[in-house]
Amino acid sequence: MKFIAVVDYNMGNLHSVSKALELASRGLGIKLLVSRDREDILRSSAIVLPGVGAFGKGIENLKRLNLIDALKERIRAGVPFLGICLGLQLLFTESEEHGKFKGLDIIKGRVVKFPETVKIPHMGWNQIQIKDKILNIKNDPEKFAESLEEKSKIGLFDGISDNSYFYFVHSYYVEPEDEGCIMAISDYGLEFTSVIGKDNIYGMQFHPEKSVGLGIKIFSNFAKIVSGRL
Repeated sequence: MKFIAVVDYNMGNLHSVSKALELASRGLGIKLLVSRDREDILRSSAIVLPGVGAFGKGIENLKRLNLIDALKERIRAGVPFLGICLGLQLLFTESEEHGKFKGLDIIKGRVVKFPETVKIPHMGWNQIQIKDKILNIKNDPEKFAESLEEKSKIGLFDGISDNSYFYFVHSYYVEPEDEGCIMAISDYGLEFTSVIGKDNIYGMQFHPEKSVGLGIKIFSNFAKIVSGRL
């Protein structure tokens, strides 16, 4: 049986994430396992890296638990990976949060702070604007879908309308070097990346587990990607 490993590295609201994923995965033949065990990560069918807190502490905890190489190995093996909030940010090359910290460097780019011109943290409901290329494929998949990667990107947004609202809590945001991995953006005094997708990697700055029905739908779509149904 396939299973999704939810990584426990003392930085996530694991209870709400795991409960939401469990609900979203029903009927798909997928087991859910919350773990900090390296061997569980290495045999997982998919990985969810949640996260609330500081970037530097998150990387420190992953190192202490000897999970960084295991995460990278599974990502290289092509298993679906979903990063949530801090879990998204940790994928990047570096962060300026409370100093300079090196990230997992799986996605090239930086994590930077919102300017002082807006209230920090950015907290509450906000819209996501799905990138035009993704919308085109959603609207006419036969014409625009060029690869399985693009089709899986659309799968994550199956049933999610452009300008849908999700729940955010963050003071820093990601700046990918490759704009091609940006799936959706949001506005908070400036446009920032709110969803990324590259190969088997997905990440979102908002919290699906706090986003009620549409958040469950995002988790359900990810579980369907894992099960091969999207």
